[in-house]
Amino acid sequence: MKKMLLLVRWMVGLLFIFSGLIKVNDPIGLSYKMQEFFEVWNMHFLNDYALFFSIAMNSFEVLAGVAIIIGWRIKLFSWLLLLLIIFFTFLTGYAHYSGKIKTCGCFGDCLPLTAAQSFYKDLFLLVLILFLFGFKQYIKSAMSNAWAFTLVALTLVISTGAQFYVLKHLPWIDCLPYKVGNNILQKMEMPVGATLDSMQLVFEYQKEGKTIEFDQEHFPENFDDSYIFISRKDKLVKKGNGLKPAIVDFSLKTLGGVDTTQDVLTTKGKYVLVLAKDAAGMEDWESAVKKILSAISEKGIPIIIVSAEGSKMKNAFPNYTVLNCDATVLKTAARVKPTFMFMNGAKIEQKLSYINVTSVLPNF
Repeated sequence: MKKMLLLVRWMVGLLFIFSGLIKVNDPIGLSYKMQEFFEVWNMHFLNDYALFFSIAMNSFEVLAGVAIIIGWRIKLFSWLLLLLIIFFTFLTGYAHYSGKIKTCGCFGDCLPLTAAQSFYKDLFLLVLILFLFGFKQYIKSAMSNAWAFTLVALTLVISTGAQFYVLKHLPWIDCLPYKVGNNILQKMEMPVGATLDSMQLVFEYQKEGKTIEFDQEHFPENFDDSYIFISRKDKLVKKGNGLKPAIVDFSLKTLGGVDTTQDVLTTKGKYVLVLAKDAAGMEDWESAVKKILSAISEKGIPIIIVSAEGSKMKNAFPNYTVLNCDATVLKTAARVKPTFMFMNGAKIEQKLSYINVTSVLPNF
């Protein structure tokens, strides 16, 4: 029994530590996933607290994993883990069976799981945690209380501090399509072997009190004014294989609404994209960014500022080209506001938080 308990403790502990650490790398990513749940449940008032919840959840997962492995305060943490995994299982089960949320963010963007995979993973963990909960009285701490408390406290400090670091400096590991080395144009291409959903336009009419449906190629031969239009809709004829480009919605537009994506990404040579989702909090970084832009301009390198609030950015940076881009795209491409992407054509050569740009300018 002791060996079995030890094995299960290590399995559960390592899974929680891994799950927590992979999200510690990108707490904003989990906060966006939380907001997706909030939107589905019409709990919009929680959106502003999503980042706080994300940081707290990630730190707790790592802390709980360590506590379970060393057997510290096992009664408390067996209860906490049981409640947590019941909650997680509810979330992933809802995502799986409702179909409203495709991925649950359990292992972040670095190891994306489908809603079904996340649900079955949580069921497996639920069984293991129930086993630990049922035999918690047989689990003894592997360390003295003082050393165990020190280790758990250190875990909490490091995991929380690491998240505040990446909020300013970008994730250490970039698992998103806009990472260094990627070619944006290539990532926008359809993968080899991809097949799209086949759709058919279906019309719905009423005639003599009966509802009649037909597609655009099979209008009734006696079609006339006696047919009363009800609706038209797209009907799925054949499901595609789900393959799609890694980047599907990257679009750059002038302030006048002209799409200039291809013109920008086919630019010869080096240039810089400065990505800022919106102008909120600009007073915290505007002065520093202006100095950086001035230094880049002195090198003769073109600069393009990209934002979902292009007009506001143009007012703040009137001497630079400003383009509009969808806010959701910028949330994915730039976890820190603003993020500098040093480009060569469509290839991302370097990607940095504005805080770290000055250190690389001499080599660019």
